[in-house]
Amino acid sequence: MGLKRDVSLSTALRYKGQGPFLTFILHRIGGMGMAIFITIHILSTFVEGKGWAIGDFINDIYMSPPFQIFILFCVLFHALNGLRITILDLFPKKLIQYHRQAIMIEWVIFAILFSFAAVSVITTAIARLG
Repeated sequence: MGLKRDVSLSTALRYKGQGPFLTFILHRIGGMGMAIFITIHILSTFVEGKGWAIGDFINDIYMSPPFQIFILFCVLFHALNGLRITILDLFPKKLIQYHRQAIMIEWVIFAILFSFAAVSVITTAIARLG
């Protein structure tokens, strides 16, 4: 059973949890983003199967570069953060004291991979325009 805490919304919004809290929130956003993508993909497939014109509009949404970059962010961050959590859970007695350093390593790896992938998405989108 969880802890019962009486924390007001204004107090919760002022919380400055820094790295660990930010990774927690972004991990949840990544999961939600992937769920939204899968829902839109299934919906567009269903709608296109019926021959409705709105299917093209839905496809345009998830084929757009901003949405692709968002999904790229969600999948990559969720995967790297999940890998970090798994590694820390496998060896908790040895590694848990280094969890903040592991978060920093995760952020560096994420920044490098995401920047290369985002540039690839943007250059592909620019090439399609020409």
